[in-house]
Amino acid sequence: MNLLDTIDATNLPNHLAIIMDGNGRWAKQKGLLRALGHESGTKSVKKIIEASAKLGIDFLTLYTFSTENWNRPKLEVETLMKVLINSLKKELKTLQENNIKLNAIGNLEKLPKSAQKELLDVISKTKDNTQMTLTLALSYGSREEIVTAVKNICSKVKNNIISIDTIDDSIINEHLYTQNLPDVDLLIRTSGEHRISNFLLWQIAYAELYFTDVLWPDFKEQDLYEAIISYQKRERRFGKTSEQIK
Repeated sequence: MNLLDTIDATNLPNHLAIIMDGNGRWAKQKGLLRALGHESGTKSVKKIIEASAKLGIDFLTLYTFSTENWNRPKLEVETLMKVLINSLKKELKTLQENNIKLNAIGNLEKLPKSAQKELLDVISKTKDNTQMTLTLALSYGSREEIVTAVKNICSKVKNNIISIDTIDDSIINEHLYTQNLPDVDLLIRTSGEHRISNFLLWQIAYAELYFTDVLWPDFKEQDLYEAIISYQKRERRFGKTSEQIK
Protein backbone atom coordinates (compact mmCIF):
# COMPACT_ATOMS: atom_id res chain seq x y z
CA MET A 1 0.00 0.00 0.00
CA ASN A 2 1.21 3.49 -0.87
CA LEU A 3 0.89 5.48 2.36
CA LEU A 4 0.63 8.70 0.38
CA ASP A 5 -2.75 7.57 -0.96
CA THR A 6 -4.13 7.21 2.59
CA ILE A 7 -3.32 10.77 3.67
CA ASP A 8 -6.27 13.15 4.01
CA ALA A 9 -5.22 16.24 2.07
CA THR A 10 -7.81 18.32 3.97
CA ASN A 11 -6.29 17.54 7.37
CA LEU A 12 -2.60 18.33 7.05
CA PRO A 13 -0.54 20.03 9.76
CA ASN A 14 -0.25 23.68 8.76
CA HIS A 15 3.09 23.94 10.56
CA LEU A 16 5.33 20.88 10.78
CA ALA A 17 8.49 21.00 12.91
CA ILE A 18 11.20 18.33 13.01
CA ILE A 19 14.03 17.60 15.43
CA MET A 20 16.47 15.87 13.08
CA ASP A 21 18.34 13.59 15.46
CA GLY A 22 20.65 10.61 15.02
CA ASN A 23 23.26 11.60 12.44
CA GLY A 24 26.17 10.77 14.76
CA ARG A 25 24.74 7.44 15.89
CA TRP A 26 23.98 6.50 12.29
CA ALA A 27 27.63 7.07 11.38
CA LYS A 28 28.89 5.23 14.46
CA GLN A 29 26.74 2.18 13.65
CA LYS A 30 28.38 2.04 10.23
CA GLY A 31 31.89 2.64 11.51
CA LEU A 32 32.06 6.04 9.83
CA LEU A 33 33.15 9.48 10.99
CA ARG A 34 30.39 11.63 12.50
CA ALA A 35 30.90 14.12 9.70
CA LEU A 36 29.67 11.57 7.19
CA GLY A 37 26.53 11.14 9.27
CA HIS A 38 25.80 14.86 9.01
CA GLU A 39 26.46 14.84 5.27
CA SER A 40 24.16 11.85 4.82
CA GLY A 41 21.51 13.65 6.87
CA THR A 42 21.34 16.41 4.25
CA LYS A 43 19.93 13.87 1.79
CA SER A 44 17.00 13.26 4.13
CA VAL A 45 16.55 17.03 4.49
CA LYS A 46 16.17 17.38 0.72
CA LYS A 47 13.67 14.51 0.48
CA ILE A 48 11.53 15.74 3.37
CA ILE A 49 11.49 19.34 2.14
CA GLU A 50 10.32 18.23 -1.32
CA ALA A 51 7.77 15.76 0.09
CA SER A 52 6.34 18.38 2.48
CA ALA A 53 5.97 20.92 -0.31
CA LYS A 54 4.23 18.40 -2.57
CA LEU A 55 1.85 17.40 0.22
CA GLY A 56 0.80 21.02 0.63
CA ILE A 57 2.26 21.76 4.05
CA ASP A 58 2.58 25.54 4.40
CA PHE A 59 5.31 25.78 7.05
CA LEU A 60 8.21 23.41 7.75
CA THR A 61 10.71 24.18 10.52
CA LEU A 62 13.89 22.12 10.94
CA TYR A 63 16.02 22.11 14.11
CA THR A 64 19.33 22.48 12.33
CA PHE A 65 21.78 23.68 14.99
CA SER A 66 21.00 24.44 18.63
CA THR A 67 22.64 26.88 21.05
CA GLU A 68 23.90 23.80 22.93
CA ASN A 69 25.54 22.43 19.78
CA TRP A 70 28.22 25.11 20.10
CA ASN A 71 29.56 23.01 22.99
CA ARG A 72 30.40 20.08 20.71
CA PRO A 73 34.03 19.40 19.71
CA LYS A 74 35.43 22.26 17.62
CA LEU A 75 36.08 20.02 14.60
CA GLU A 76 32.48 18.77 14.57
CA VAL A 77 31.11 22.32 14.82
CA GLU A 78 33.32 23.40 11.92
CA THR A 79 32.13 20.41 9.91
CA LEU A 80 28.48 21.24 10.63
CA MET A 81 29.02 24.81 9.45
CA LYS A 82 30.66 23.59 6.23
CA VAL A 83 27.78 21.16 5.65
CA LEU A 84 25.34 24.04 6.19
CA ILE A 85 27.09 26.32 3.69
CA ASN A 86 27.41 23.59 1.06
CA SER A 87 23.77 22.58 1.52
CA LEU A 88 22.55 26.14 1.08
CA LYS A 89 24.55 26.51 -2.13
CA LYS A 90 23.38 23.16 -3.44
CA GLU A 91 19.71 23.39 -2.50
CA LEU A 92 18.93 26.87 -3.81
CA LYS A 93 17.86 25.26 -7.09
CA THR A 94 15.57 22.84 -5.22
CA LEU A 95 13.96 25.71 -3.31
CA GLN A 96 13.37 27.70 -6.47
CA GLU A 97 11.98 24.75 -8.42
CA ASN A 98 9.54 23.97 -5.59
CA ASN A 99 8.60 27.62 -4.97
CA ILE A 100 9.88 27.45 -1.37
CA LYS A 101 10.77 30.50 0.70
CA LEU A 102 13.71 30.16 3.09
CA ASN A 103 13.57 31.64 6.57
CA ALA A 104 15.92 31.34 9.57
CA ILE A 105 15.48 31.81 13.32
CA GLY A 106 17.96 31.89 16.17
CA ASN A 107 20.98 33.89 17.27
CA LEU A 108 22.24 34.11 13.71
CA GLU A 109 25.03 36.55 14.56
CA LYS A 110 26.92 33.70 16.22
CA LEU A 111 27.22 31.86 12.90
CA PRO A 112 30.49 32.22 10.96
CA LYS A 113 30.41 35.17 8.55
CA SER A 114 30.59 32.82 5.57
CA ALA A 115 27.50 30.93 6.79
CA GLN A 116 25.63 34.18 7.47
CA LYS A 117 26.44 35.44 3.97
CA GLU A 118 25.26 32.26 2.25
CA LEU A 119 22.14 32.10 4.39
CA LEU A 120 21.13 35.70 3.72
CA ASP A 121 21.81 35.23 0.01
CA VAL A 122 19.43 32.25 -0.26
CA ILE A 123 16.82 33.99 1.90
CA SER A 124 16.94 37.00 -0.42
CA LYS A 125 16.73 34.94 -3.61
CA THR A 126 13.70 32.95 -2.37
CA LYS A 127 11.80 35.75 -0.58
CA ASP A 128 9.03 35.90 -3.19
CA ASN A 129 8.34 32.15 -3.26
CA THR A 130 4.87 31.16 -2.03
CA GLN A 131 4.42 27.36 -1.98
CA MET A 132 5.94 26.73 1.45
CA THR A 133 8.05 28.53 4.07
CA LEU A 134 11.07 26.50 5.15
CA THR A 135 12.57 27.74 8.42
CA LEU A 136 15.98 26.66 9.63
CA ALA A 137 16.48 26.95 13.40
CA LEU A 138 20.17 27.87 13.60
CA SER A 139 22.07 28.68 16.78
CA TYR A 140 18.59 28.38 18.22
CA GLY A 141 17.50 27.82 21.81
CA SER A 142 13.92 28.36 22.95
CA ARG A 143 14.84 29.53 26.45
CA GLU A 144 17.23 32.10 25.01
CA GLU A 145 14.49 33.19 22.61
CA ILE A 146 12.00 33.65 25.47
CA VAL A 147 14.52 35.48 27.66
CA THR A 148 15.28 37.86 24.78
CA ALA A 149 11.56 38.45 24.22
CA VAL A 150 11.01 39.22 27.93
CA LYS A 151 13.91 41.70 27.94
CA ASN A 152 12.58 43.47 24.85
CA ILE A 153 9.06 43.67 26.28
CA CYS A 154 10.39 44.99 29.61
CA SER A 155 12.37 47.65 27.76
CA LYS A 156 9.24 48.78 25.91
CA VAL A 157 7.24 48.91 29.15
CA LYS A 158 10.02 50.93 30.79
CA ASN A 159 9.99 53.39 27.88
CA ASN A 160 6.18 53.61 27.84
CA ILE A 161 5.96 52.04 24.38
CA ILE A 162 3.54 49.39 25.64
CA SER A 163 1.52 49.13 28.85
CA ILE A 164 2.04 46.20 31.20
CA ASP A 165 -1.74 45.68 31.19
CA THR A 166 -1.73 44.99 27.45
CA ILE A 167 0.78 42.13 27.60
CA ASP A 168 -0.86 38.91 26.42
CA ASP A 169 -0.09 35.90 24.20
CA SER A 170 -0.07 38.03 21.07
CA ILE A 171 2.42 40.53 22.51
CA ILE A 172 4.78 37.71 23.46
CA ASN A 173 4.39 36.13 20.02
CA GLU A 174 5.33 39.43 18.39
CA HIS A 175 8.68 39.39 20.22
CA LEU A 176 9.71 35.81 19.43
CA TYR A 177 11.93 34.76 16.51
CA THR A 178 8.84 33.03 15.09
CA GLN A 179 6.65 36.13 15.03
CA ASN A 180 5.77 35.49 11.37
CA LEU A 181 5.02 31.79 11.85
CA PRO A 182 1.88 30.05 13.18
CA ASP A 183 2.00 27.70 16.17
CA VAL A 184 3.33 24.20 15.47
CA ASP A 185 0.70 21.53 14.73
CA LEU A 186 2.95 18.46 14.55
CA LEU A 187 6.42 17.98 16.03
CA ILE A 188 8.47 14.97 14.87
CA ARG A 189 11.62 13.77 16.60
CA THR A 190 13.75 11.01 15.10
CA SER A 191 16.28 8.56 16.62
CA GLY A 192 14.24 7.19 19.53
CA GLU A 193 14.78 10.10 21.91
CA HIS A 194 11.67 11.33 23.73
CA ARG A 195 12.43 14.93 24.63
CA ILE A 196 12.01 18.41 23.17
CA SER A 197 15.60 19.64 23.68
CA ASN A 198 14.81 23.35 24.05
CA PHE A 199 13.02 23.57 20.69
CA LEU A 200 10.03 25.89 20.14
CA LEU A 201 8.80 25.48 23.73
CA TRP A 202 6.23 28.29 23.45
CA GLN A 203 5.16 27.41 19.91
CA ILE A 204 4.40 23.71 20.57
CA ALA A 205 1.96 24.36 23.43
CA TYR A 206 -0.78 22.44 21.58
CA ALA A 207 1.27 20.51 19.05
CA GLU A 208 0.89 16.79 18.52
CA LEU A 209 4.16 15.00 19.29
CA TYR A 210 5.46 12.07 17.23
CA PHE A 211 8.58 10.09 18.13
CA THR A 212 10.22 7.50 15.91
CA ASP A 213 13.23 5.23 16.37
CA VAL A 214 14.39 5.91 12.80
CA LEU A 215 17.73 7.73 12.70
CA TRP A 216 17.57 10.94 10.67
CA PRO A 217 19.73 9.79 7.70
CA ASP A 218 17.30 6.87 7.30
CA PHE A 219 14.16 9.04 7.59
CA LYS A 220 12.45 9.00 4.21
CA GLU A 221 9.16 10.07 2.65
CA GLN A 222 7.32 6.97 3.92
CA ASP A 223 8.38 7.80 7.48
CA LEU A 224 7.00 11.31 7.05
CA TYR A 225 3.72 9.90 5.73
CA GLU A 226 3.45 7.57 8.76
CA ALA A 227 3.86 10.54 11.10
CA ILE A 228 1.17 12.54 9.29
CA ILE A 229 -1.23 9.58 9.25
CA SER A 230 -0.72 9.25 13.02
CA TYR A 231 -1.44 12.97 13.38
CA GLN A 232 -4.65 12.64 11.36
CA LYS A 233 -5.93 9.88 13.64
CA ARG A 234 -5.72 12.11 16.70
CA GLU A 235 -8.44 14.35 18.09
CA ARG A 236 -7.17 17.86 18.74
CA ARG A 237 -9.41 19.37 21.42
CA PHE A 238 -7.40 22.39 22.63
CA GLY A 239 -8.86 22.00 26.13
CA LYS A 240 -12.43 21.38 24.98
CA THR A 241 -14.42 18.14 25.12
CA SER A 242 -14.96 15.84 22.14
CA GLU A 243 -18.59 16.91 21.96
CA GLN A 244 -17.67 20.59 21.75
CA ILE A 245 -15.45 20.21 18.70
CA LYS A 246 -17.87 18.10 16.67
